[in-house]
Amino acid sequence: MAHIIKICMGSSCFARGNAKNLQIIQNFIEQNNLDAEIELTGLRCCDNCSIGPNISIDGEEFHNLDQGSVLDILENKFNK
Repeated sequence: MAHIIKICMGSSCFARGNAKNLQIIQNFIEQNNLDAEIELTGLRCCDNCSIGPNISIDGEEFHNLDQGSVLDILENKFNK
């Protein structure tokens, strides 16, 4: 079963850190050979600008993310 990561790329989230967070997610997927297990999708805006940057993993939402918290979330969710 594939996991789905959705990252908000709306102007607010993008400017507040999701540009860098996207790179971290892509690197994590590549370094851990998870290409077949994770579908990475961008969103225009998820209407939570005031609590962004925002991502969701399998429907679970995460807000106010920085590079360290994104990496922590990915390691907790996907490292076996």
